[in-house]
Amino acid sequence: MPITIDWLHFNPENALLGGVMLGLGASLLLLFNGKIAGISGIFAYLIKPKNIFSADAAWRALFLIGLISAAVIYPLFSAFPTAPIATSNGTLIVAGLLVGFGSRMGSGCTSGHGICGLSRLSLRSLVATISFMTAGFVTTYFVLHTG
Repeated sequence: MPITIDWLHFNPENALLGGVMLGLGASLLLLFNGKIAGISGIFAYLIKPKNIFSADAAWRALFLIGLISAAVIYPLFSAFPTAPIATSNGTLIVAGLLVGFGSRMGSGCTSGHGICGLSRLSLRSLVATISFMTAGFVTTYFVLHTG
């Protein structure tokens, strides 16, 4: 069963609020720190042993802690939406590895290119975003309609 949107309970205000919060957070990080809120870059920096005690490590760690803690805080206010995943753990692992590989190969992830890069009118981010969106559309089509 593919993941579908429950249109009877879809709330566009929540989606809009989420988008505004993402944009505001990315803008504030760029404005006050001069840093881009690309999750893969923030994470990749922290996992290098030489960077653990650097000046940039604190804000990066706090950024990731905030990102992860949102999943802990969210259920205090609302129930998690259900999203049944009808695939094997092996497929999920391979998919995750491919996303990680693509993020490194593309010098950034969807958040870095799609949110931050496009808002800065980066041509490289436009090409990257078009590439990963097209790959996602094509993959989804083949998985759902030809399998």
